[in-house]
Amino acid sequence: MLEKEIKILNYIIICIDEFAKQKDIKRSEAYNYLKKYKGLEFLNECYEAEHTVSLNDAIEDLIQICKGNGGIIQ
Repeated sequence: MLEKEIKILNYIIICIDEFAKQKDIKRSEAYNYLKKYKGLEFLNECYEAEHTVSLNDAIEDLIQICKGNGGIIQ
C-alpha cells in the first residue's frame, strides 16, 4: 500500500470507531451503516478536506451524507 492509502484507511477506521462510540452502536454496525449510506465512500473521496476538520465535525458530515442517502441515524 502507498503511504497515502494507509493514512486514508487509518482515518476511516478512526471515524468508524468514533461514529460507533457517539451513536452507542457496535463497530460492525457503524461500518455496515456507513458503507450502505455512502459515508465510507465520502470519507475516501473527501479525505483531503475531512481530515483537516475536527473529528466531531467529520462525524456530523457523515451523519448528513448518510441522511442524504437514506440513512436515519441522527
